[in-house]
Amino acid sequence: MEKLKVAVLGATGLVGQRFVKLLVEHPFFDIVALTASPKSAGKKYRDATKWILGSEFPEKVEDLKVLDTTPEAVKHCGYSIDIVFSALPSSIAREIEPQFAMEGFKVVSNASAMRMFDDIPLIIPEVNPDHLNLLKAQHKKRGWKGFIVTSPNCSTSILTLTLKPIMDRLGIECVHVVTMQAVSGAGFSGVTSMAIIDNAIPFIAGEEEKIQSETLKILGTLSEDSIKMADFKISASCNRICVIDGHMECVFLKTSCDAEIEEVEKLLSNFKSLPQQLKLPLAPENPVIVRREVDRPQPRLDRDEGKGMSVVVGRIRKGIDGWFKYVVLGNNVVRGAAGNAVLIGELLVKSGFV
Repeated sequence: MEKLKVAVLGATGLVGQRFVKLLVEHPFFDIVALTASPKSAGKKYRDATKWILGSEFPEKVEDLKVLDTTPEAVKHCGYSIDIVFSALPSSIAREIEPQFAMEGFKVVSNASAMRMFDDIPLIIPEVNPDHLNLLKAQHKKRGWKGFIVTSPNCSTSILTLTLKPIMDRLGIECVHVVTMQAVSGAGFSGVTSMAIIDNAIPFIAGEEEKIQSETLKILGTLSEDSIKMADFKISASCNRICVIDGHMECVFLKTSCDAEIEEVEKLLSNFKSLPQQLKLPLAPENPVIVRREVDRPQPRLDRDEGKGMSVVVGRIRKGIDGWFKYVVLGNNVVRGAAGNAVLIGELLVKSGFV
């Protein structure tokens, strides 16, 4: 197939750089436009970007002129854009992304600004690909020429990949989750070194609320024009720790049906879905990997499984009143951010939405 032309909004930031790294050699996509703040507009991408993802700057895009983040600038970049991947901060995305959709651009957003609107799909491709059908309601309701699809919060993505196979087979009544989140989740300058070194911070603004609401939407049921939220209780407590990449989450789970540990291990290990069936380029062979060592998963050892697109589960055991307990680890900037969004883009192509 001929490669589709894509743009990355907010391309100079941490998540924007992850988008570029994943897309620059992608078999489906060709980066032809990059945007950033007005102070970077007009510069070559190399000159506008403090590249922090290794020593090799992606040569294919180093001379691309950075555009201002407006529909008009992207519309006049010299190419017809098939998909726009957005790494914009939510405060900016709330205003800018609808402008792009109104002008006919098909936007896959990593920002939280639009995730919880009734007609905006919030997608983990292995979990709820059918929710893309909300785009019909979105078009009817908003009259946009294009559309917006959103990718979840990083911790939500990692958690919900493990809940899906358990919910489908055993049902879920209640979930408690305690997260230990890497500093990259706050962006390049989000947490100062003096705040986090030799420390852990037991608060991340808005994070607990995102996990609690987004998980129920993703695991909810599609109706004609909205999502009926999943019917179980969920509570989250979030902490920032001194790790660069890799969010670890301790999950406490009450299932509707009783089961043995071996059955839960099997459900997680065998979980595959539409991206694996379609053999999408970024889809890991195993979205969930189960390890049985007593001290795994660990961020440094397990965050790059499946090229960062698999989550790793360990320490599956039973606690009080038959509750299950386990630890899950995922790469927050790949599966939890840019990687999941690119996988959504691949799914949009194969499902005929692009």
